[in-house]
Amino acid sequence: MIGERRLVLEPREVPLGGVRGMNVLRVLPHRNLPTIGAWCFLDRFGPADTRMRVEPHPHIGLQTVTWPLVGEIRHRDSLGSDADLRRGQLNLMTAGNGISHSEYSVGDDPIPLDALQFWVVLPDGARHGEGGFERHTDLPAVSLPATTGQDATATVVLGEFSGTSSPATVHTPIVGAEIVIPAGSAVRLPLRPEWEHALMLVEGDAAVAEHPLSQNDMLYLGDSRDAVEVTSTDGALLFLIGGEPFEADIVMWWNFAGRTHEEIVEAREGWEAASDRFGVVEGHDVRIPAPPLPDVRLMPRGRKI
Repeated sequence: MIGERRLVLEPREVPLGGVRGMNVLRVLPHRNLPTIGAWCFLDRFGPADTRMRVEPHPHIGLQTVTWPLVGEIRHRDSLGSDADLRRGQLNLMTAGNGISHSEYSVGDDPIPLDALQFWVVLPDGARHGEGGFERHTDLPAVSLPATTGQDATATVVLGEFSGTSSPATVHTPIVGAEIVIPAGSAVRLPLRPEWEHALMLVEGDAAVAEHPLSQNDMLYLGDSRDAVEVTSTDGALLFLIGGEPFEADIVMWWNFAGRTHEEIVEAREGWEAASDRFGVVEGHDVRIPAPPLPDVRLMPRGRKI
């Protein structure tokens, strides 16, 4: 068991530049915490007026979870998927042994854009399998009784929360849920004590377990809790992630999640050689080249808390 924790994970600004030409706020991975459940990556891109152009790039060993807040995003991948995505909808792409995709904002001009993008690391039973893509436009909602004020609402994006399950495919015990707390309310969020959890403040103001959060901060709660109290003065939008602690050591580099240095090298070489492993995203004349590997052996990121 990890035990109860109350650790603030502050985001850092990462300039992506190049073909995307925008900065993001990165919350995960954290230097002391590579995963929360099977969640291994979290970026917030926006809010900004921008023309997003992410050309085809590869993934292995993970799922991408795209959750838009403002604006529309067009997804195309090497499976032939072509789907626009907007607020309240979920794009879930499973890389398996290899996939490639692109992400564009809709239209030719800059538009207001804001979204959360997560990666979920796949266990051994799924990471060598075939890729897949799902688009879910009708996700279940849960009412959470307030101890003060109005009840809160949770949208179950991935996995299971408060006895309700998302229709999206998962490969580990996991939760991802957007939670709306009305102004002046206090709510106890039910948690599974055998899972670890964290809450990110996306908009508004909130205190979690009596700890005030700044926007884009994530509070890591550890495990061993069956509930946590969240209060808000002016209203809040939060995102809850968690799940069964992921036991396998993972090696993450660029867009790849593997287990060894050799797996990453093989995937990089395959992408650079235009291997059939990653397929082709139709409608593009260019794709993102892999960066050079560092001059050191890639090692698993260990948990330090």
